[in-house]
Amino acid sequence: MAETSALPTGFGELEVLAVGMVLLVEALSGLSLNTLTIFSFCKTPELRTPCHLLVLSLALADSGISLNALVAATSSLLRVSHRRWPYGSDGCQAHGFQGFVTALASICSSAAIAWGRYHHYCTRSQLAWNSAISLVLFVWLSSAFWAALPLLGWGHYDYEPLGTCCTLDYSKGDRNFTSFLFTMSFFNFAMPLFITITSYSLMEQKLGKSGHLQVNTTLPARTLLLGWGPYAVLYLYAVIADVTSISPKLQMVPALIAKMVPTINAINYALGNEMVCRGIWQCLSPQKSEKDRTK
Repeated sequence: MAETSALPTGFGELEVLAVGMVLLVEALSGLSLNTLTIFSFCKTPELRTPCHLLVLSLALADSGISLNALVAATSSLLRVSHRRWPYGSDGCQAHGFQGFVTALASICSSAAIAWGRYHHYCTRSQLAWNSAISLVLFVWLSSAFWAALPLLGWGHYDYEPLGTCCTLDYSKGDRNFTSFLFTMSFFNFAMPLFITITSYSLMEQKLGKSGHLQVNTTLPARTLLLGWGPYAVLYLYAVIADVTSISPKLQMVPALIAKMVPTINAINYALGNEMVCRGIWQCLSPQKSEKDRTK
């Protein structure tokens, strides 16, 4: 997928603008909700717990995905007038790396939260700070490691069909891509998905009937499957067949779906948590929270 000075094949100006507007809405909604989550963690002492540190890690990762979507949205809107990716080849590599790091960190943070909740609800003991910090460090260092490999030659970042964002290049489907894809997917999608499903299933079996379970045990796994599954299907198809047989518009669908994940995660993990909601409300109404402290 090379950078060109014309509109990408299969897209008209209105379609490029429509994709840009969808990306813009996804970016702003994800950024606003996750920024509130991060801000509430920093401003509300009650949220500074090991379990909420895992939620903070997810919010940071999802904010990164939303920033990546914001760049893609801006590029889509500029594409109509400039007819090309505005940030050059190095910008494409940086955009691909940043998007891949935050995507992997989001997936793995979801799995870490699932394990943390299993530990909290099923062992009836608080997650230790050193365990939570170690989990967060592992998530981000592992994500950075896998995202750096395409920059070093195992895999490759290139433009997506619309030419307004960059991701792992699946257009060739060669041995280099195939070996990287299967290795990376096992450690960064299959294993986190297995941990998420297993943790919530065990929680459901142990606490579901007693009525003490206060978290949604199905939405996290569904979000991983529906949010990132289309990318997995597209990548797998690129391994076994000629991906150019899929229309460019259809190839853009996984990217648009994945950019919705930060908003869904914020609704599930932040707005769905009473304590986090209280912290967000305190951040939005500082005068009221100040009165509460003086009382």
